[in-house]
Amino acid sequence: MAEMVEEKIKSYKTAPFDARFPNTNQTRNCFQNYLDFHRCNKALSAKGQDQTPCDWYQRVYKSLCPISWKKQVTGHLLFCVSTAVIGSLQFGYNTGVINAPYEKVQAFFRKASLERYGQPMDESTVTNLWSFAVAIFSAGGMIGAVFVGTMVTKFGRRKSMLLCNILALIGGGLMGLSSVSRSYEMVILGRLVIGVFCGLYTGLTPMYVGELAPTALRGAFGTLHQLAIVIGILIAQILGLDSLLGSQLLWPLLLGLTVLPAVLQSIMLLFCSESPRYLLINMQEEDNARKVLVRLRGNDDIEDDVQEMKEEATKMAMEKKVSIPELFCNPIYRQPIIIAIVMNLSQQLSGINAVFYYSTEIFKKANITKPIYATIGAGAVNTVFTVVSLFLVERAGRRTLQMIGLGGMAIFALIITITLQLLVSETPFISYIAILAVFGFVATFEIGPGPIPWFIATELFAQGARPAAVTVGGCSNWTANFLVGLCFPLLLGVMGPFVFIIFLILLIFFFLFTYFWVPETKGRTFEDIASGFAKKTGHGPAQPSNTEGVATGQGYMKECYATLLIKSKVPTQHDLQIHIYQKPPGLNDVAP
Repeated sequence: MAEMVEEKIKSYKTAPFDARFPNTNQTRNCFQNYLDFHRCNKALSAKGQDQTPCDWYQRVYKSLCPISWKKQVTGHLLFCVSTAVIGSLQFGYNTGVINAPYEKVQAFFRKASLERYGQPMDESTVTNLWSFAVAIFSAGGMIGAVFVGTMVTKFGRRKSMLLCNILALIGGGLMGLSSVSRSYEMVILGRLVIGVFCGLYTGLTPMYVGELAPTALRGAFGTLHQLAIVIGILIAQILGLDSLLGSQLLWPLLLGLTVLPAVLQSIMLLFCSESPRYLLINMQEEDNARKVLVRLRGNDDIEDDVQEMKEEATKMAMEKKVSIPELFCNPIYRQPIIIAIVMNLSQQLSGINAVFYYSTEIFKKANITKPIYATIGAGAVNTVFTVVSLFLVERAGRRTLQMIGLGGMAIFALIITITLQLLVSETPFISYIAILAVFGFVATFEIGPGPIPWFIATELFAQGARPAAVTVGGCSNWTANFLVGLCFPLLLGVMGPFVFIIFLILLIFFFLFTYFWVPETKGRTFEDIASGFAKKTGHGPAQPSNTEGVATGQGYMKECYATLLIKSKVPTQHDLQIHIYQKPPGLNDVAP
């Protein structure tokens, strides 16, 4: 038998192959078990080496089993993910919707006070009340983020999203009916309730999408959360135009419109699947988890996914439930939770909100007659470059895109600071540079710091610690959002355009932090990433031996290919493209 195998291997020693093998479970299992690049990642990660060479195995697998690979993205998976990100779209919509009609809403505050008390509200009270109505949205988000972990543990991912839409209906209803009720308190209360809803969804959507998506597509699917947010902001900006819903008569409809996507999502959620990880690991419903996986992946070749979940469940059963304090006290979780917090802070403290605030002034100085349209243009740039990030995140990786984004933002922040000082000369050339700098700042934000922090916490932790970690990450994000909204106007009054120097310093800090602390999570399983942190603290499991099936060497490729040859699954010479005996640089020191 051995001689037969060796003879067949020799006959193909120089023959490259681009496997268009028959689409059978035997073929797929062969390459999943022996050429699984996730296991290559695990082996190199244990040695503290770069995992980039492992992408070679992924390319081999994709070429060998193209049908199996493509079937990982099914109609049902896309339906479930699309349904989940409707909540993200509502977050974006409610973030941007309050800006356009602010003059009409303030006029409503004065009118309601006059009708109720017989005297108009003074301007300082109107301003303070308006600022409170804007800021309370972030306060609600902080409250909602705190309860993400509790909800997903008790009700599951799908049911939690369904229950959250009750808050959207209440909040949208309060704001939509505030004018006819002559109550400005309803606007404020509605903003609070819708803020709680959005705070919950900033944790629910990334968690649900991350647990449904195949490992190789998890980053791209995670970016859809940010894409939906910026689309929501863009929709709010467009609908907020005076010619549409931003008029004195229709602004309540603009604020209350959020009930429509809530109703739509509630209906769609009835046809969505629960997270298979939640079913198997939390509920111990393996049969249901298998059924969901088959439906999500489009084939019954799910053993690798199930086995990985079982290993994680076994590890989780040996540990007590991870609480928020334990994330900071336990050395296994301390580094990843710090990374999750700093990544979320990098999103809000990057200065993106300040740039949008200053954009109107810059556009006016550039003699743009209707700066609102230029602001919408910036929102369009926001959306386009989020789509760019969607296609890059699984190619370049999270860490690389985060550093590119932060570095680019730092450069454009410096340009904005300089040009804002020179705008007093009213030189058109300087104004145009400032506009391009604004667009560049927004574009680089959406390359990395915009989408990646939302789902990084779901990737850094295993199932047991994930709810608590998502809670902490989301809460830190909303807290930073609240503080920026509170402090930025004060800093602006004191420092003027030089306020961007603060953001420049913070961007440099976040860049260095990412470079030295943040690991690459592209193409790695949740358990693999968590184990990597555990090993660094000396609390991880022993390094797996070769007998445990760590597919990192050329020997496994020979064995698998030889098996296919003996089974008469031989591709023609014309179809062969990749040399089976060529091991890529970087893998030579990995034992087969």
